[in-house]
Amino acid sequence: MPGSPQISSLWQPLRTPTFRNLLIADMVSDIGAFMQSTGAAWLMVSLNAGPMYVALTQTASALPFFIFALPAGAIGDIVDRRKLILYTETWMVAVALALSILAISGLISPLPLLILTFALSAGDAFETPTWRAILPEVIKKEDLPAASALNGIEFNLARAIGPGLAGFIIAAAGVGAAFVLNTVSFIGVIFVVARWKRVVPKRTSPRESVTGATVAAIRYVRYSPAIRVLLTRSGLVMFFASGLLALLPFLARIVKNSPTAYGLLLGCFGLGAVLGALLMQHVRARWSTEAVVTAGVATFGIASMAAGTLRSLPALCVVMVVAGSAWIVFLSLFNVLVLNQAPDWARARVLAISTLVFQGGVAAGSATWGAVAARFGVGAGLLYAGAGTLASTALALFLRLPNAKVDLTSWNHWPLPAAENGALPTEDSFGPVLVTVEYQVPSEQAAEFLNAVRKWGRIRRRDGAQRWGIFRDMENTDRYVETFIVASWAEHLRQHERLTRADRETEEQVRGYALSEPKVRHLISAATT
Repeated sequence: MPGSPQISSLWQPLRTPTFRNLLIADMVSDIGAFMQSTGAAWLMVSLNAGPMYVALTQTASALPFFIFALPAGAIGDIVDRRKLILYTETWMVAVALALSILAISGLISPLPLLILTFALSAGDAFETPTWRAILPEVIKKEDLPAASALNGIEFNLARAIGPGLAGFIIAAAGVGAAFVLNTVSFIGVIFVVARWKRVVPKRTSPRESVTGATVAAIRYVRYSPAIRVLLTRSGLVMFFASGLLALLPFLARIVKNSPTAYGLLLGCFGLGAVLGALLMQHVRARWSTEAVVTAGVATFGIASMAAGTLRSLPALCVVMVVAGSAWIVFLSLFNVLVLNQAPDWARARVLAISTLVFQGGVAAGSATWGAVAARFGVGAGLLYAGAGTLASTALALFLRLPNAKVDLTSWNHWPLPAAENGALPTEDSFGPVLVTVEYQVPSEQAAEFLNAVRKWGRIRRRDGAQRWGIFRDMENTDRYVETFIVASWAEHLRQHERLTRADRETEEQVRGYALSEPKVRHLISAATT
């Protein structure tokens, strides 16, 4: 069977000590994080805050990802990732400790709770792109799919354990105790990462600035159609799907006014996610990615609508198991597809933009469905959110998911020009650079050449060109000149490294229409020479 090799190798990454230690430490930390989020949501309800404040608790957790994800991804691609993780973990320990002290002393109120929840999530937002980007550094390339699956299982086991454990601890010792345990849970990650002997990769091109790296990330996504499709669909799905988790604390209070009930419902959701992750390989072996994702989204929408009508705790537990299974299916597949479309040099940045879109949808959706619930009731809010989730499956009709895995390894085969008076400066201030490429194309192939070269122009702009154009010589109609401008010579050096083997077919197609080898010229702005 096609899925058998993947299933049999699921536990292979655990043989790598660094990955195994990181996975265990991360699971402990994630359990603490879910305990904290459960405690924060229940504390907000206990402070007699309305549905809007309760929903804003999730918004406060998601909004930092929307605000900080892009610069965090840029920083994660240009600095030592190990040090960045240690800095963010230290920040989160300090915020979690402050939250614990306020909760235990009874000085907490809705507004400070939202502010500290935001601050804690801000640290996670800065860390997440880098954390996801280090995965290929700690395991072999062939183990990446299994490692991604194990990360999903770990996260959802924490989702299953954390909320339920929080419910019992809150009932027995109060919210402050749950916050203290979350503070302690960071210690394992800090210890493992501090001991990790990371090999810092050598750079063959000048280091990017944060601003330049951020601009490069936006440009890359803008000119990558497959990534745009993935981000559009995931953002819209998350906007509607966020309603269930945002309104779940209030639903739990309606069904049974107890933190244990809320923790139980979240635990059932996490349990369903674990079951979904274990069954996903079998499902993918039988159906296409598009079919599996669409079915998962539809199932989640139906589960959300069912939650809006049911008032029995056992029935809601069953619904949450189904919802959790559907959640992990479409969420994991979206993440894998984004990873498959992200090259090494931009991995953290592309993942950051994906996180930005995802969490932006969650933040906007949580606030929207909280407002709907405040006006029309929790049941109506869940019905509308579920109906919107179900309707979002129509996106599959015109925004098809990319199925093929592309080869994004670097293909730096372009020769650099030799400077007349020695090496060219590599500062970002040395430029801009105008590059011209001259082609001789027979008139009978002109239309095909122009179609191919326009695709090639999108790749040029994706990898660094600020402007691009193709011109035809009025005096020699078989001569075409491609031009593009890059911000600096340093950025042009990076542009050479950003070309991938997946682009090879397009370049060879363009050059195949030329009668001779294209002539390339590099011109530097006279203002900087």
